[in-house]
Amino acid sequence: MKSVPNTLLGVSLNVAASALFAVIFAYTALLEALSGEEIYGWRILFTLPLLTLFIIVRGYWSQVAAIYQRVIHEKHFWLIRIASSFLIGIQLWLFMWAPGNGYGLAVSLGYFIMPITMVVVGRFAFKDKMSVMQWIACLFALLGVVNQVAISQTLTWPTLAICLGYPIYFWLRHKTGTNNIGGVWFDMLLSVPLCIYFILNGGYVIESFSDSSLTLWLAIGLGAISALALGLQSLSAPHLNLSLFGLLIYVEPLLLLIVAIMLGETVTPSEWPTYIGIWLAVIVLMLEGGINMFKSRNV
Repeated sequence: MKSVPNTLLGVSLNVAASALFAVIFAYTALLEALSGEEIYGWRILFTLPLLTLFIIVRGYWSQVAAIYQRVIHEKHFWLIRIASSFLIGIQLWLFMWAPGNGYGLAVSLGYFIMPITMVVVGRFAFKDKMSVMQWIACLFALLGVVNQVAISQTLTWPTLAICLGYPIYFWLRHKTGTNNIGGVWFDMLLSVPLCIYFILNGGYVIESFSDSSLTLWLAIGLGAISALALGLQSLSAPHLNLSLFGLLIYVEPLLLLIVAIMLGETVTPSEWPTYIGIWLAVIVLMLEGGINMFKSRNV
């Protein structure tokens, strides 16, 4: 069983990462002239060196070296790394592509459903034990998801790609012992060739560079925020079991809701039960964290 201090550290890192992902969601409005594919390409291209620097400074390069040794010496392990890179690449691309192509609601619904599927994976694939309060939080969240499905009437392919793809990705990381920031670095590295293709095919930043470097600097900024967000999220994962990690992902769509409202969007009356259910789930998790912190101080 993980110690309370380690779990609280994991929760803190995870929530900070969710806040930065919400910043990225708002930040993409500054790059509206670019296609989703080109934004994705620049994001990964600038994220990788910044993430490398983050890993070196934090002293986690040994994780990268360990995975490299496994790629060299373990048969078929390189295929697993390609599969892992493909799975997370789809998610990162979809996050940048969907808002500008009419699939923002579908992606949001996918993020709402995804923690439930992760809880199921954690409970049955890894035998994670859930506390009573985590079960209650899961029930509140499930009620919210059911309401959202009733509103949408259907599950589109972006919704299914997120709510099924992410659990498979994290399951693969746990199963292969690469659930760390070194694994994320390798996933990023293997995505670079496709990113370069997207950048050259889009060409907006390259063509406009002679007139103004503002777009390039905005792309670099996106990479910096992305690197920090991915770094914090990866650092949180080893301190959390898969079920708690999945439930904490509800923080991100809540923050995305706040960003959407700030950008002028509104929540319809039929959607409020969804958000209320999710807020109640987050409140229960926060209460559990507070209770555990109080108990740890009195031991």
